[in-house]
Amino acid sequence: MEPADWESHRPAVFGAAYRILGSVAEAEDVTQDVWLRARGADLGEVRDLRAWLVTVSARTAYNVLQSARVRRESYVGPWLPEPLLTGPDAAERVLLDESVSTALLVVMEALTPRERVALVLHDVFEFPFDQVAEVVGGTPAASRKLAWRARERVGAVTERPRASKGETRRVLEAFRAAAHAGDLARLVELLDPDATYVADGGGKVTAARKPVLGRERIALLVVRQIELRRPDAVRIVEVNGSPALATYRDGTLVWLDTVEIAGGRITEFRRQVNPEKLGHI
Repeated sequence: MEPADWESHRPAVFGAAYRILGSVAEAEDVTQDVWLRARGADLGEVRDLRAWLVTVSARTAYNVLQSARVRRESYVGPWLPEPLLTGPDAAERVLLDESVSTALLVVMEALTPRERVALVLHDVFEFPFDQVAEVVGGTPAASRKLAWRARERVGAVTERPRASKGETRRVLEAFRAAAHAGDLARLVELLDPDATYVADGGGKVTAARKPVLGRERIALLVVRQIELRRPDAVRIVEVNGSPALATYRDGTLVWLDTVEIAGGRITEFRRQVNPEKLGHI
């Protein structure tokens, strides 16, 4: 396999693995495995190289996901996906759409491995169900049912309006300014009355073990964390296709915030503080 051919298809290979696993590190490992297999294989009779590579990627990621289920089920506190830098800061190219958004990856974590793979292969990569069945096992009809069940469970995310990048950036800039000024009243204005705060520390660092509900409680929590950690820099970066806040102390990323916005206010506030999920950024 020629390196140029590989590079043209690498985003699809990595993208399939990342959507299935929700982990940059694991998706990179899968991508490397696919490259090693492709480099040593006779692909002369392969009609659709992209489909072959994505199939290998999905099958490898499916095996990784199955072996990781026990570890994920015993995860300490809420689980959030490993953030993927996109936009100008990205080190890894990936095919961007709604299926790589943080909100959707959070919901997909509740799917079974077979449902997750069926949804990614059919709805994102447009694989027919007979090819999906080759990866997850069973019949094409069973694969169709898996994708349907998965689609039903993620529908609440995919069907709701999504704020534009421009609106998200404006709200985040205002939130950043208010948080570092300790302006609780302004923070409350920027949060929806029923806003939810979720933090992923993975048992590695201190983080809320349960979601925090209500804008007053969230605003107070955000200000207190700044007072305790005393960060010295905050950047707006693009993560999973949407603007996010990256907060640093002494040059080290200490947390990364992603949000969902409706009506100009933050409805979901997600803070990734697990250092194992931040190290690649």
